[in-house]
Amino acid sequence: MSPIFLKEKGYAFKIYSNEEERMHIHVLKENKEAKIWLEPKVEIAYKGDFSQHEINKIQSMVEIYAEYFKKQYQLHIGGRIDD
Repeated sequence: MSPIFLKEKGYAFKIYSNEEERMHIHVLKENKEAKIWLEPKVEIAYKGDFSQHEINKIQSMVEIYAEYFKKQYQLHIGGRIDD
């Protein structure tokens, strides 16, 4: 199951189950997908078919919601939140 944790400006932010341990979020819009690391800092892991302009917007949005996404990642993957 891959829940969507946020929808904003046409982008869907979700986490896939059973992936690597390093915290990250997937961003989807239309037929495009990017992967953004949440740790140790927010950075692009994979930009897919998004333009650089879109990637800049996506990275800014992820930076705003990074703490929220980290908590959701921990809850979804591990069932708990580390303080």
